[in-house]
Amino acid sequence: MVSVIPIEVVGMAVPVPGEAPLMLLREPEGARRWLAIMIGYGEAEALVRAREQIAQPRPGTIELLGDVLAAFGQGVAAVELTEVRDGIFYADLVLASGTRVSARPSDAVALGLRQGAPIRVAEEVLDVASVQLEVEQETEGPAADVLDAEAEVARFRAELDELRPEDFDDLG
Repeated sequence: MVSVIPIEVVGMAVPVPGEAPLMLLREPEGARRWLAIMIGYGEAEALVRAREQIAQPRPGTIELLGDVLAAFGQGVAAVELTEVRDGIFYADLVLASGTRVSARPSDAVALGLRQGAPIRVAEEVLDVASVQLEVEQETEGPAADVLDAEAEVARFRAELDELRPEDFDDLG
């Protein structure tokens, strides 16, 4: 059995204008490792809408998929990020029946957020593809609890820039 741990969706980042957005995920406890998964602009928009539970006049693809699952008496019990292969992240939707459906992480996470399902990541994925960030915060004043997101993303991007495809070879 693969060990999975909870992960939270922290937000989105566009490290450099014109580059693909990053879905930022973080381990809520323990080492508090971070994952950044490159996704498309449309997926980023769907993810933000799902995270904020923004309703649309007509259902988007994520909402439609949720409605179809509900019509068949199913729901998403969990979302699991299962592996990284050749620099590409993979995820599974775990349905209420226990059936697993392979999905892109951005779609799976957006659907999971819409349905209130827990999001988990395989320990092996964090071991290989995560980074640990140390965030400096003010110790006093109103900004003490606010993350300096831009500086944090810049540090994270610098760590990502050092990754090579060979770093993911051990996942096979």
